[in-house]
Amino acid sequence: MTKAVLAPLETIRTRMVVGVGSKNITGSFLEVIDQQGWQGLWAGNGINMLRIIPTQAIELGTFEWVKRSMTSLQEKWEQKQCPKLQIGCIDLNFSLSWISPVAVAGAAAGIMGTLACHPLEVLKDRLTVSPETYPNLGLAVSKIYKEGGIGAFYSGISPTLIGMLPYSTCYYFMYDTMKQSYCQSKNKKSLNRPEMLLIGALAGFTASTISFPLEVARKRLMVGALQGKCPPHMAGALAEVVREEGLLGLYRGWGASCLKVMPSSGITWMFYEAWKDVLLVHKTHSL
Repeated sequence: MTKAVLAPLETIRTRMVVGVGSKNITGSFLEVIDQQGWQGLWAGNGINMLRIIPTQAIELGTFEWVKRSMTSLQEKWEQKQCPKLQIGCIDLNFSLSWISPVAVAGAAAGIMGTLACHPLEVLKDRLTVSPETYPNLGLAVSKIYKEGGIGAFYSGISPTLIGMLPYSTCYYFMYDTMKQSYCQSKNKKSLNRPEMLLIGALAGFTASTISFPLEVARKRLMVGALQGKCPPHMAGALAEVVREEGLLGLYRGWGASCLKVMPSSGITWMFYEAWKDVLLVHKTHSL
């Protein structure tokens, strides 16, 4: 749902992040329409929708499983007498309470989703940024494979993982933390749909803002070859952006990104929580 509705913002965001065309949202929007027509705003959206289904399924499934497993492990660990280590006259208690299950689960979710679906991300970016070179999915797959084999579909995987970790960790941690804090402050057991939408949007905004420079570097590495220049690593990509555009270049496309990420994150969490409630109720009735 989110990808179908917000595809134009994703197209503009990707173009601005990688440095293609206009440096502002309105200019980029008009530029795409002038060059490719209205259809250009949905360039690469087919592969993006195919990508998001397994990505979100893997991420959210991993997040729930790891969070529950970590929480259960912590509870079992704390119920037992924590092991002690004596150094001289000092007794050190070992505890797992300092580890956040939500943060660990968020990091695991990002890693699993990225490893499983990175080739689809590469295809989506190529179709979005250079539709004249890659007019359709079949030709894009064939051309990328001829240029670099299977490895070409995993171009930029290292910076993607580096960039994904802070985003994914912060994203899931912020949503879960804000959700729990809000419920406690209002003495509620669960959120209503508008509250889910708002908190999900705030989580996406915070995570995107914190990790955005890494996202800029990641996109530069993934599509750099299309512009005849490809930095050797993430540090090189960051240095290149600062050299060419200054420090503000690290946040080029941030506005478009927030316009896309906030409603996308809010809608995602709202639909996810709603479907989870429906499925859990159905499961309870079946039992």
